[in-house]
Amino acid sequence: MFFLSLFQALYELELAGCNEITEAGLWACLNPRIVSLTLTDCINVADEAVGAVAQLLPALYEFSLQAYHVTDAALGYFSPKQSNSLNVLRLHSCWEITNHGVVNIVHSLPNLTMLSLSGCSKITDDGVELIAENLQKLRSLDLSWCPRITDAALEYIACDLNQLEELTLDRCQKTIPITGCPLLTSSGLSSLIQLRHMRELELTNCPGASKELFDYLREHLPRCLVIE
Repeated sequence: MFFLSLFQALYELELAGCNEITEAGLWACLNPRIVSLTLTDCINVADEAVGAVAQLLPALYEFSLQAYHVTDAALGYFSPKQSNSLNVLRLHSCWEITNHGVVNIVHSLPNLTMLSLSGCSKITDDGVELIAENLQKLRSLDLSWCPRITDAALEYIACDLNQLEELTLDRCQKTIPITGCPLLTSSGLSSLIQLRHMRELELTNCPGASKELFDYLREHLPRCLVIE
């Protein structure tokens, strides 16, 4: 009873590596005051856990989730309750999330200002196009460890996300048989100079990023921190 009463007073909650916590436990402990929730490396967290978050936390502002068993269906649980409140969504290494999950995100959470799909390795250019066309308020986008995106994704971002201030692209590379072909090239990356509000651009481990490209980006984005 003591712990349940303690949970009722929480505004921020982080559960990391809590393998004994079940989805039923989340339904019991989440209270509508919570505005920031982080769930990482909890083996029992799956779609129903996200359902509990969507139903029980109408004032949620920031949600960070790292769960290997969460699917696209989970992202369909969000409702108008969160459409105005939820601004920050971080999905880390949610391997089962595909472009269909992105469809659910853009329909349910149009007011996001920060989105991370780091390690969501099934996301492709089509998913990035959906993001660029529908999440016009984005200030920060993390697509690191998304090996299927190509130069086309960068074009979508450059054309439509005019308010973007931070873009993270780390390990955006895919090797194919025989030759091995990096998907992000200097040509595609150079299109990012259209993002005049950019404050930070991280291109760590992007094989298409040459010294000449970094010089070009720094010249045309003088207010942007370009990280090699």
